[in-house]
Amino acid sequence: MEILLAIMIGVLYAAGIYMILRRSLVKLILGIIILGNGANLLIFLLGRVVKGSPPIIPADSDVFQSVYADPVPQALILTAIVISFGLQSFAIILIKRAFKVVKTDDLDEMNAIDKDS
Repeated sequence: MEILLAIMIGVLYAAGIYMILRRSLVKLILGIIILGNGANLLIFLLGRVVKGSPPIIPADSDVFQSVYADPVPQALILTAIVISFGLQSFAIILIKRAFKVVKTDDLDEMNAIDKDS
């Protein structure tokens, strides 16, 4: 299972970097989204994928007796999802506005129009 997740993380990172290096703003945002999903999967994988019980210590003991699921990576991923959703919504509105003004989503053409002004 971990090997499959590691391969999937590599594919997501490769696809995200490839999309970021394209000249279109839409592909740039899609690349950032894909790269963020790869990072979330990496955090999840670093927290170890185990089938375990919730991390609750029974009243009669001081330490964990069995394997438990670590809640910290899950909390980090939930926070990262919320932050990336805000970033994505802001970037989509920004791209829409830039396309409305410049009439293109090509970064080279936007750069040329910026130098002409």
